[in-house]
Amino acid sequence: MADVPDPIAYSPVYSGKTDIYQLPDLAARPVDAARLRELGVSVSPSAETMAALEQGSRLFARRLQERTLLPRPRYQLQEIDPAAVRTEIHNYTGHCPTLTFEINPVRGCGVGCQYCLVTDGVHEQPLVALDNYHLYVRRLLAEKNGPGSENRPHYYYFSPKTEAFQEATLLTGIAHRILREFIAHFRACPDSRARLFIASKAGAEHLLIEDGGESVLDLFGQLRDRMQFNTSVSIMPDDFRTLLEPFAAPLSERMRAVRLCRERGIRADSALVQPILTPWLTEEHIHSFFDALHEVGIINYKPEFLTACMENLAMLGPLLGRFGSDLERQLYDAYLPPSNADHRKQRGRTAPDRALSRASLAKMRAYTDTLGMSISICYWVRLQLGITEQEIPLINRNGFQCLGYQSTLFQDV
Repeated sequence: MADVPDPIAYSPVYSGKTDIYQLPDLAARPVDAARLRELGVSVSPSAETMAALEQGSRLFARRLQERTLLPRPRYQLQEIDPAAVRTEIHNYTGHCPTLTFEINPVRGCGVGCQYCLVTDGVHEQPLVALDNYHLYVRRLLAEKNGPGSENRPHYYYFSPKTEAFQEATLLTGIAHRILREFIAHFRACPDSRARLFIASKAGAEHLLIEDGGESVLDLFGQLRDRMQFNTSVSIMPDDFRTLLEPFAAPLSERMRAVRLCRERGIRADSALVQPILTPWLTEEHIHSFFDALHEVGIINYKPEFLTACMENLAMLGPLLGRFGSDLERQLYDAYLPPSNADHRKQRGRTAPDRALSRASLAKMRAYTDTLGMSISICYWVRLQLGITEQEIPLINRNGFQCLGYQSTLFQDV
């Protein structure tokens, strides 16, 4: 059995001012029937749902006491056998319109999102960075784009299961080496129909980290005709974002990252807007948020409502409740109705009430239409909410589809 490498400690590039473990008013109270009555929740969840909420609140209390809610700033470096890595296709719904291969060079994540889609907000596992992952990327590019391949349009998504530009990939040069593989590939295969899709919470300082004298932004510049950078950011006040995404860049820094990309001619005009928590969708929040995106040149967004298992919802409720008990009530009212129990995405994560989701989309569109922004949505949302091609085309007026893929990237360059 191979020795487990010693963890390497690091200092996060960004760190929220709020220490979640020191919040005096963050009580790990049971989320049970009595608590729902106290909040004035208007729905009566099923026994199964209540059991999951109670279990989640017990897990939250333990993690708060043991100080395991957030990932520790350390990672382990490991190597892989590039020939043994299984190629993953990014297609959660079975109807994704664009062939997309996943690039996941890290197991775990250092950002610490309390709603994490991959871990349900659990950050107790060690963070493992795969030091020679770029060799797998080299193999994958050769297989999918080399002699004898169909060379049909497709994407490489860096990275759907973790943050692409976190300390574990930046300080080690892993992210830089992956980008260099794409640069080398396009030089060797100028007619390649591969394109790089990046969705990231990176701030400007992340993109300026250098390896071998080149920053991530420098490498983006060499790929600018073959890639797109989608910033990922949520509609919520900064104080709440600090709790939910403790080691992510603040909104202002993510917008600065977009601006830096666009100044270099990099396609960075679409945003992944997630997670959307419906209690925060006031007119004021919608206007200020999309104004910030519009100011840096965002013309498209993919809205993603918070999806959560019930155990995770019981962790998020008390965090939201710090900003007002009625916000916590609205959260439970949106997710707990028995009639909403089948509104589930991948891995059994529940989305908010369908009627509320449709109304929330309409509220956002009413404002973003005035800014000239388009919306792209995935097949699952389209099916669940009954959204027609007339409302939101598969490829919208600005050329985006699904996750925010830009169809014009496949035009000859």
